[in-house]
Amino acid sequence: MSRPRVVIVGAGFAGYRAARTLARLTRNRADITLLNPTDHFLYLPLLPQVAAGVLEARRVTVSLPGTLRGVRLVLGEAERVDLDGCAVHYRGPEGGAGTLGYERLVLAVGSANRLLPVPGVAEHAHGFRGPPEALYLRDHVTRQVELAAADSPESAAARCTFVVAGAGYTGTEVAAQTHLLTDRLARRNPLPAGLRPRWILLDVAPRVLPELDERLSRTAGRVLRARGVEVRTGTSVRQATPDGVLLSDGEFLASRTLVWCVGVRPDPLVRALGQPLERGRLIVDAYLRLPDRPEVFACGDAAAVPDPDRPGEFTAMTAQHAWRQGRVAGENLAASLGLGRRRRPYHHRGAGFAVDLGGARAAANPFGIPLSGLAAGAVTRGHHLAALPGNRVRVAADWLLDAVLPRQGVQLGLDRSWPVPLDTAAPEPARGPGGPVEPGPGPYEARRGPEHERAGGTGGEEPMTHGSRGIRPDGHPAPKPSTRGPASSPRADL
Repeated sequence: MSRPRVVIVGAGFAGYRAARTLARLTRNRADITLLNPTDHFLYLPLLPQVAAGVLEARRVTVSLPGTLRGVRLVLGEAERVDLDGCAVHYRGPEGGAGTLGYERLVLAVGSANRLLPVPGVAEHAHGFRGPPEALYLRDHVTRQVELAAADSPESAAARCTFVVAGAGYTGTEVAAQTHLLTDRLARRNPLPAGLRPRWILLDVAPRVLPELDERLSRTAGRVLRARGVEVRTGTSVRQATPDGVLLSDGEFLASRTLVWCVGVRPDPLVRALGQPLERGRLIVDAYLRLPDRPEVFACGDAAAVPDPDRPGEFTAMTAQHAWRQGRVAGENLAASLGLGRRRRPYHHRGAGFAVDLGGARAAANPFGIPLSGLAAGAVTRGHHLAALPGNRVRVAADWLLDAVLPRQGVQLGLDRSWPVPLDTAAPEPARGPGGPVEPGPGPYEARRGPEHERAGGTGGEEPMTHGSRGIRPDGHPAPKPSTRGPASSPRADL
């Protein structure tokens, strides 16, 4: 007797948890295939620490083949789902097309980049969606500080002015964590005229972290301001240029760095299914099934899941919900095959949130108890270690080494001197100051791939958050896992 075929699309918080749960319950009695652009699960809440040089990039990536036993990984990006034909059509990382048939389907494709129609942002802003962007940002800010040390005071001031658009979870942590990095770099590379790195955090909301508890917001704002970060609420970007950023209040900030962290939208793949949607998300029942397609489950950012605590509303696009929805989807799918426990509706009450502000500082409210300072830092890092499905010892070791050793401030050679569009709807050709650059004969020619991503931010726009296009070390464009974001927000939900 043949085993039932199950296809899971996406390995973000929801997809990874669904695959792990299903593999445990079915015990090789089902043929489980996971379709994902990369071979890893990305733990997004720790990505700002990669940009700040606290963690090595591989620490926040968990191997799919190494942790999902009994699950077959297929590298590729879903292009179309044929619900009538029970098939998923995908494109592989090297361009080849493929098809996966299924008897049960889990759609956990997450979210896609959201880029507002602001002139110049697509061309000049830096995104923050995955390890390539985090590594690029670290290279970029390191390069700007090092160049500023030998530049004129006016040019050095522009190089050392860093603007972050979006004061949600991602933008707040990026500003807090990377500010510490630039301060350390400036101590090793003294800047002219006594300049210090300047970080500016913008948001149209009236406070930072507008989607979180107001006490957490006040704590985070207080820490940022005490550290020297300029927090400007009720302010947005009107235009981005190569030389700076024009704000909505008319002020022009001379800067070489704009980090775009203003949110995401549900993956457009689900819109093409022709099923009922709620703000771009698939409407599912309490058991995470499509109403007229009981063989299809959806969870994470791709799904509008009824919130039993708020009748008539849907759960937010957060990592907390995605992680737990993945488990319920796996359990209910196994039950539909007669291989697991009885199905159950989705219900979850959050245990709080945590925001790591760098160093020993954090803001957290576990079980509604507001914490700050060292206590919040301990809770936040303890939560991350508990939530990580792998690499715990390596992450803890990196934290220990960062506490006792000087942080390395070196470039990896990822930065270049001309911009590449932030739009990730399609691969962009390598380009230089004069236009597209033809690939040269050697791997070290001046070739550009996409250095930017539309940022995953958080904030009231609901974040981020998997697969993102970047550049390979040889300068070529990386394969296109890119228009899709993580199957969850990057917030550190407890």
